[in-house]
Amino acid sequence: MTDASDTPVLTCLDMQFPLDKAVLPPRVRKLLRTGAYEAKEAEAAQKLIRKGDVVMELGGGIGFMSTLVATKTPARAVHAFEANPALIPYIRRVHALNGAKTAQVTHAVLSDGDGTAPFYVRPNFLASSLTPMAEDGPEVQKLDVPMRDMNQVMADLKPTVLICDIEGAEVDVLPKLDLSSLRAVLIETHPQWIGKEGIRKVFHCLDAAGLVFFPRWSHGKVAVFRSDW
Repeated sequence: MTDASDTPVLTCLDMQFPLDKAVLPPRVRKLLRTGAYEAKEAEAAQKLIRKGDVVMELGGGIGFMSTLVATKTPARAVHAFEANPALIPYIRRVHALNGAKTAQVTHAVLSDGDGTAPFYVRPNFLASSLTPMAEDGPEVQKLDVPMRDMNQVMADLKPTVLICDIEGAEVDVLPKLDLSSLRAVLIETHPQWIGKEGIRKVFHCLDAAGLVFFPRWSHGKVAVFRSDW
């Protein structure tokens, strides 16, 4: 199948993704073809999100979750934030291709204030992050990317659901984030990077905000927290 620009596309959960090998590594292409890409998150999101929800996504990736929220849930809007500049045009193509009219993507890191932050772009774009890694070689590009005040964004958007997959940065971001507008959080945790203490810190700050771990819709590293159960 191709899109309007004659670019081949992959279909996953009835959503279409341009087959851009510079963005989609072989493993991601395989998971999209088999319908297994972010399957746990997709299932949980469709159960969790209600009519009228405003969803904020930290870590836009390839636009998969924001497109799913916009086209397969009754959410009023979804606002995705992605730090990697290489992914922004691709996410916008995915939104347009799927008619995800209520989805927006912003190129920014959310942190303590406005400014810029260092970001490490790796050959596998989806492994890029705010954190340098010991195994990084000369092929890793360090960029300054826009940084926005996280709690000003929360005050402006007033999200009711947060989706978070930020490659371990959740341990730094969530404890500083004003979570008071949220009724639910869907997060992919990264214990391989933040360790036991990091997981404890994430769970503690969510619990302190009245967001309680909901095991029924959680699976492995994908965790759901709700205030309404």
